[in-house]
Amino acid sequence: MSTPPPAGEPERTSSDLVIGEDGLARPVWAATDPLLRDYYDTEWGLPVRDERGMFERLTLEAFQSGLSWVTILRKRPAFRAAFDDFDPASIADYGQAEVSRLLADTGIVRNRRKIEATITNARATLALRERGGLAALVWSFRPATTPSPLRLADIPSRSPESEALAKALRGEGFVFVGPTTMFALMEAVGVVDTHLVGSHRRGSSGVWS
Repeated sequence: MSTPPPAGEPERTSSDLVIGEDGLARPVWAATDPLLRDYYDTEWGLPVRDERGMFERLTLEAFQSGLSWVTILRKRPAFRAAFDDFDPASIADYGQAEVSRLLADTGIVRNRRKIEATITNARATLALRERGGLAALVWSFRPATTPSPLRLADIPSRSPESEALAKALRGEGFVFVGPTTMFALMEAVGVVDTHLVGSHRRGSSGVWS
């Protein structure tokens, strides 16, 4: 018989899941920080099929590179304010004045290459409109099957589909869209379901049974 956790501590299962005070199973990364828990419970892995929503996720995944995701989540309201609520048409018109403004904005990640990449990607997003749009392109790389991870170590960091998506996006003029970043995007927007088996969110997207 296992020893119960001390009072106030969540119960950890043998498959990298933690049982919260609400009785729901979540992965370790989403079990304690309220911001991450809310993101996991209400957004991560749910389908995103609109242009602005997909562009926002793509942009934030690019800014996350080299940083923790919770850092990006905490700065998300500031990102939205700084980048015109991730409207590609507005961002596509940015020039040097806007780049300078963003580099001075302490609320966001002040990385010139990533800021300039966001502008480049906004312009590429507009160019895609006549060929179905960004969201449709991302979803066209949905695989035939999705992973069924029991542990966090079972979740891949990239896939043949994410590699193909990265190549396709680069061909359309996008930057900061490597295979690992694109796999994270595919997880975030429901193209693949990498919720651990046993998590209360497994299968919640409605995309995968």
